[in-house]
Amino acid sequence: MKIKKTNEMKIAFIGTYPPRRCGIGTFTHNLIKAIVQNTASRKITQHAMVIALNEDDATYDYPEEVNFVIRQNHQPDYINAAKFINYSDAEVCVLQHEFGIFGGDDGVFILPLIHRLEIPLIVTFHTVLKEPSYTQRAIVEEIGKQAARIVVMSKRAVRFLEEIYHIPREKIAIIEHGVPEFERMSRQTAKHKHRLTGRKVLLTFGLLSRNKGIETVINALPKVVEKHPDVLYLVLGATHPNVLKYSGEEYRDYLLRLVKKLGLEKNVYFDNEFVTEEQLFEYLQACDIYITPYLNEAQITSGTLSYAVGAGCAVVSTPYWHAQELLDEGRGRLFGFKNSDELADILLELVEDEKKLEEIRRKAYEYGKKIRWPKIGKKYLSLCEYVKNNREKEEKINEKQTIDIRMLPSYTLEHIRRLTDDTGIVQHAKYGIPNLKEGYCVDDNSRALLMTTMAYRQTKDRETLSLIPVYLSFIHYMQLPDGNFRNFLSFSRQYLDEKGSEDSFGRTVWALGYLLRFPPHDAFRQLGRELFFRTVPYFEKIRSIRGAANTIIGISHYLKGAPDDEAMVNRMGNLVSVITESYKNNSGEDWEWFEDVVTYDNAIIPLALFSAYEITGNREWFDIGLKTTRFLESLTLKTDYFMPIGNKSWYRKGGSVSEYAQQSIDVMAMILLYYQLFQITKETEYLEKMFKCYLWFLGENSLRLPLYDHETKGCCDGLEETGINRNQGAESTLAYWISHLTILAAQENEALLSR
Repeated sequence: MKIKKTNEMKIAFIGTYPPRRCGIGTFTHNLIKAIVQNTASRKITQHAMVIALNEDDATYDYPEEVNFVIRQNHQPDYINAAKFINYSDAEVCVLQHEFGIFGGDDGVFILPLIHRLEIPLIVTFHTVLKEPSYTQRAIVEEIGKQAARIVVMSKRAVRFLEEIYHIPREKIAIIEHGVPEFERMSRQTAKHKHRLTGRKVLLTFGLLSRNKGIETVINALPKVVEKHPDVLYLVLGATHPNVLKYSGEEYRDYLLRLVKKLGLEKNVYFDNEFVTEEQLFEYLQACDIYITPYLNEAQITSGTLSYAVGAGCAVVSTPYWHAQELLDEGRGRLFGFKNSDELADILLELVEDEKKLEEIRRKAYEYGKKIRWPKIGKKYLSLCEYVKNNREKEEKINEKQTIDIRMLPSYTLEHIRRLTDDTGIVQHAKYGIPNLKEGYCVDDNSRALLMTTMAYRQTKDRETLSLIPVYLSFIHYMQLPDGNFRNFLSFSRQYLDEKGSEDSFGRTVWALGYLLRFPPHDAFRQLGRELFFRTVPYFEKIRSIRGAANTIIGISHYLKGAPDDEAMVNRMGNLVSVITESYKNNSGEDWEWFEDVVTYDNAIIPLALFSAYEITGNREWFDIGLKTTRFLESLTLKTDYFMPIGNKSWYRKGGSVSEYAQQSIDVMAMILLYYQLFQITKETEYLEKMFKCYLWFLGENSLRLPLYDHETKGCCDGLEETGINRNQGAESTLAYWISHLTILAAQENEALLSR
C-alpha cells in the first residue's frame, strides 16, 4: 500500500468561513492558509476542503475550497456532512468548536456528526468553560472521547479539560492562537495614513457586545484627558451580528450617550465597520496603547489580544484568563475588572513614559514572532500527520469491552428519595426538583415498588427497604372495590380520576406479582397478595395489548412462586390471546407487529410473550415474540447505538420512523426483553444487545448525550431534537434504575453461567 507523503495529505475543516463575518471563520481561513504554506504545492484545494457553518437563512459566495454547507439548525445537514467527509479523500478532520455556531441546545447537533466520522478528528476548543451547564459539559466530554486530539490555546484550558471534563492530558495539545505576518510600518506612517497624526491613540478592536466592557475605558478617560487632551480612544468594529439581531444598537447607543455625558466627543471615536485584516494591522501599528477591558475572567482565548501582541502593541487589559498568560513576563499591564480608576492611573503612567511603552512593545513583538501563522500551521500539520499515522494503534488502546460493569454509576436512592414523601413518589420534576403541582400517580408508584423490591433483593439496603411500604400503601389507597385502580392523586391527596388506564392497571399487577415472588417480609407479602387477588376479576376486561402485556408479566412473576395455580395459568393464556390475535390481524409481509403503528413501551409486548412461554412452554408464543423482537431490532438497532422509536409522531406502517422524543421507558423495556431472552436461551448475544441499550442512558444515543445525571442521580425525561429534556421525573428515573439493576443481575447470571 502506498503511503501518502505529508505534503499530499488532505484535511477536512469544519467551522464558519469567510465571507461570513465571524472570528471563528477568520481563524479557520488563516489556519488553512498557514497549513498550506507548509506544503510543497501551496494550493488550498489540494490540501483542504471546508465544511462551512451557515446561519439558516444566510447564503454566501464561498471560495472554491468550501465543498459543503451546514445550515446551523438543520440537523440532517450534519449527518450528510459526515457522509460527505467519509466519502471524500480527506484523511483527517479538524473541527473548530464554539458552542454558538452549531445547532441544538449549546450546539449539540455537532455530536452526531463527529460520531459518524470514519477518519481521525482533531478539535480546537475556542471556549473552555469553568462552570459549564449540564449540556455544555456533556458535549465537551463527548468530544473528548471521540477526538484523537484536542487543541487549546492556554495552559489554563488544559487544566480545565483535565479537572472539569475528565479528558486525559495525553489527548490535549497546546497550540497558541496564530497571528498573521504583516508588513511593518512606523507608528508615524500608520497614524498619518489614518489621519491620527498628533493624537495619543488608544485602541479596542472586535465585534461590539456588552461583555467587551468599553464603558470601563470611557469612564477612565476624563482623568486622562484632563492632562492629555490629545488622547483619542478608537473603538474599532461592527456590532456583533447576534447582538444586532436581538438587541439592535442598544449597547452602542448607550456608549454614545455616556461619551456625551462625560464631554468626550473629541476623545472617543466609534468606527462601526468590519475591517479587513490588513486594515486592522495598520490600526494596531498606529495605536500607542491597545486595551481589552473585558468584564469577567471567563475568556480562555482572545484572538484580538493575540493579534495585538503579535503586532507588538503595548497592551493594557483586565485579567481574564488568556490575558493573564499572554501578557505575563512584562508583555503588558493588567487592571481590575470594571476598575476605571486603576485603568486611568496606568494609562497616565504609560502615556507619560515612552520608555516603559517601548519596553512592553519590544517584549510583545518578540513573543509575537513565535506565534506567526506559518509556525502555528506547521504545528497543526504535524499533529494531523501524527493522528493519521497512529490511528490504528490508538484505536486498539481505546477499544471497549462488550460489557463493562465498571461503566455503571454507583447505586443510590438520592433522587428517588428527593421525589418521595410520606404519600408516595411525585410523578414529575422541574429539572431535579420535585414538581408538587403535578401530584402522584399509580403508574410511578408501581414502578417505584418494583424498583425498590428489585434493589432490596440485590443490596439488602435498609434505606431501600424503608421505601417499599410507602409505595405499597399508595397502591392500596388507590385501589377500587372492583380491583381496578385510580391513577392520579393531587398533592393534597384528592383523587383526580375515576379509574386509571389499562396500562397503569397492568403495571401495578406487574409490581405486585414481583413483590409476591420476592417479598422482603411477610407483611409485605400478605398485603401484596390481598391487593393482587383483588385485581383478578378485572383481568377479563382488559382489551389493550399493553395493558394485557404488563398484566401477563405480573402474573408470570406470581406463577414462578406459585406454579400449581392452574386457574391463574388459564387467565394468563386468555390475556396472551389478546396479544396474539392482534398480531395475527395486523402482521404481514415486512410488518411483524401487533398493530399498524409502533408507538411506546414496545418491547413490553414480546417480553410478555416470552414471560408466558417460560411458564407454559407454548412455542407459538415464543415464535411470535421472536419475530416481533427481530422486527423491533430492525427499527431500533440499525446503527451502532440503540435508537428507540420516538414519541414525536411514532412509526406507522408505510411511514417513516420518528427519531425524537425518545423516552426512557422504551429503553427499559428493551433491556428487560433482552434479559428475559438471555434467561430463556442462555445466549450471550442478548446480553450484548441489552448492554448496548443500557448505554443509551450514558450517552450512546442519537445526540450522544447522557440522560443519567451524575450530579442529581436522576435521569432526564427524554431525548428531543434540540437536546435533552432536563426534567428528571419519576418515570424516567425509575426506568433508569430498573435498567441499572437488571444489568447488575444479568452480569451476575453471566458470571454463574461461565463457571
